Amino acid sequence: MIKEACVETFKEAKLAEKRGANRIELCSNLANDGLTPSLELMKKTISELKIPVITMVRPRAGNFVHTRKEVEQMKKDIDTAKQVGADGIVLGLLTSDNKIDIENTRILADYANPLPVTFHKAIDELENPVEGVVELLKINGIKRILTSGGKITAAEGKAVIREMIKIAEGKITILVAGKVLDSNVKEIQKITGAKELHGRRIVGEL
Repeated sequence: MIKEACVETFKEAKLAEKRGANRIELCSNLANDGLTPSLELMKKTISELKIPVITMVRPRAGNFVHTRKEVEQMKKDIDTAKQVGADGIVLGLLTSDNKIDIENTRILADYANPLPVTFHKAIDELENPVEGVVELLKINGIKRILTSGGKITAAEGKAVIREMIKIAEGKITILVAGKVLDSNVKEIQKITGAKELHGRRIVGEL
């Protein structure tokens, strides 16, 4: 089981590593579901932790429909992530009619190469997240999809998550989120069949 801890400070990242997290998703502003972290935070966390650190690339709070200007900003943030030695990036783009923004996602995934890309919980905004997996399978560089199966919690979304794992066929890892705690992570793994899980408190309160 891979446990990915979602953090917004160096102190949280260090504590998560100490408590057994296998990977860090580094963000700022988790109150708004995570934005791109600062250069200073990225540098310090990546240089001092021994486990992989992937960084959020999201220029603003709100919806996931991004303008051309915002996509250019996301490219700059990817450049920064590469420069400081991040192990991957996390992003998610939708169209105004609530589909995966294939064009811009492909542009950014190509731009991020060779860094692996996680498509974040924007997929849970879709009417059918399983269809989102089908679309993302067409884009090189997408290695993971972060999801709670379109529900608030992974437990509620378990049936959809299982279907997403089946459709992904091992080509993309379904990274399960949604109230995944240190106290229920084994149970969530069991009911979803996921190999990788993600949470703010996956290794306890940070």
